[in-house]
Amino acid sequence: MTGPTAEFWQERFETQQTRWDRGGPSPQLLHWLDSGVLQPCRIAVPGCGQGWEVAELARRGFEVVGLDYTPAAVERAQALCQQQGVRAQIVQADVLTYAPERPFDAVYEQTCLCAIHPEHWARYAAQLHAWLRPQGQLCALFMQMLRPAAIDEGQIEGPPYHCDIHAMRALLPEALWQWPKPPYAKVNHPNLSHELAVSLVRR
Repeated sequence: MTGPTAEFWQERFETQQTRWDRGGPSPQLLHWLDSGVLQPCRIAVPGCGQGWEVAELARRGFEVVGLDYTPAAVERAQALCQQQGVRAQIVQADVLTYAPERPFDAVYEQTCLCAIHPEHWARYAAQLHAWLRPQGQLCALFMQMLRPAAIDEGQIEGPPYHCDIHAMRALLPEALWQWPKPPYAKVNHPNLSHELAVSLVRR
């Protein structure tokens, strides 16, 4: 498989090389929750990592399924939920092959897409569409990590991989997803670059 393996991510968690981790839920998730964009429902959090967003969603009454294919991440997310006294299902699974028991009402996509090699993006996008019921929400944070070698030589560098907004619109086309009009909220990241926040609706 092209790109990072489960062993790669396991090592990152074991050696605490998790620069993407804010140490708490994303401020954009909190905004979506506080503003009512996201309301309690059955929701998936692919690539849930340490589980900050999983725990926050569970605390607010969501039926949450967190997904990660790294054992260390699953263990930490489970431990966090237990520590905070909330209930959520944490599943060790590959998002490219995972099939839910029943459709989700929403998916919170934060750091999963940018962690997958672009060669697999089309397959992941098809998965997101298949997981959601019609009119389900995809609340996505697209990582902006454009590097000089990408501009000058066309190199594909990551993770995190740069999620160019034009590429995202091609990956998640209007025929399958309702896009809001830009501009999109810019979410600064303390350790990386920034993200663009977009809430899509599955057709």
